[in-house]
Amino acid sequence: MTAVAEQTGQWLELFTNQPPAAEPWIQVLRDQAFARFSELGFPTTHDEEWRFTNVKPVTALSRAFWPAHKPAPIPEQAKPHLAKHASLDHPFVALNTAFLNDVRVVTVPRGATLETPIEISYEGAPEGSVTHPRTLILVGANAQCTIVETYKGAGTYFTNAVTEIVVGDSAVVDHYKVQQESPTAFHIATLQVAIGRSAAFSSHSISLGGALTRNDANAILSEGSDANLNGLYIVNGTQHVDNHTSIDHAKPHATSHELYKGILDGRAHGVFNGKIIVRADAQKTDSKQTNKNLVLSDDAVIDTKPELQIWADDVRCTHGATIGQLDSEMLFYLQSRGIGKTDARNLLIYAFAQDIVDRVKVQSLRDSLERTLFEKFHEHPE
Repeated sequence: MTAVAEQTGQWLELFTNQPPAAEPWIQVLRDQAFARFSELGFPTTHDEEWRFTNVKPVTALSRAFWPAHKPAPIPEQAKPHLAKHASLDHPFVALNTAFLNDVRVVTVPRGATLETPIEISYEGAPEGSVTHPRTLILVGANAQCTIVETYKGAGTYFTNAVTEIVVGDSAVVDHYKVQQESPTAFHIATLQVAIGRSAAFSSHSISLGGALTRNDANAILSEGSDANLNGLYIVNGTQHVDNHTSIDHAKPHATSHELYKGILDGRAHGVFNGKIIVRADAQKTDSKQTNKNLVLSDDAVIDTKPELQIWADDVRCTHGATIGQLDSEMLFYLQSRGIGKTDARNLLIYAFAQDIVDRVKVQSLRDSLERTLFEKFHEHPE
């Protein structure tokens, strides 16, 4: 038996024993996706996109995982877009699609302006279970909305999430994803965004929990569109977090900005791989990407790889990454003003994270994040 067959075989029984899809077109999607997953198998560290993230902790436990089914009808308006954006070439997207059950579909009408954020919450996965949350968000032309997507839970489980967002022409979408999974949980998620002409999309990814976390955030831009991808990851102990982003400038006159910040302590391992693609037709592209990391211990590790692929000649693109420790002079300055060493250290860490938190426009979410960060950075008082 090949390694791929051995990996996927244990999922075949789960796949064939799941309740039949309510609609024939959904079953077709499932079948196509599982066939692709069977071809791919789980990624290994020999795959370039996964070379710093070993998913064996997930696959080793997958025999114990059972699907937490929540069958629900899938609205017909989902058919033109569901599974049309997130690629089945990603093995975990294929696995998610093979188990399509509970798809949350959000539709924002053309020209609508929503004052209240749309809240999408996934939590409470049973011990030893695997869930495949699927979210489809369709935002009409000239509409404006805010989306808050949260993940929480307790115990050991596996969340394999896919979110597809379609942003209509001239629409404005502000998206937030907050991952606060259990410290022993596994979280793998893909965000795939199609941004319309002259539209603006921003996403803010906050990763705090999970034993192993992998976030893939991908955006395809149209002519004159604007994308902002921001992220904050804070890990300690033996946590592992991997952020892979891809901003694809497919058309001219588009702009993108990206800022990801990481704070690593203990024996934590962080990964950042940011890719900016500028197609041959995407003249007048303006793109900037930055990754900054604060390493608090000698045993924490960060692997960062900013990446540019430029096929046009009239563009302005920059990228960069930094890895550093707390400024000893600043620590000394704060202590000389009567602030204890631990409090001084916490203040500097908090200030590093605050740059991302300040970009959160939803007041209740920002307040919650500030409380969480305050508690996290004051766990070990003097």
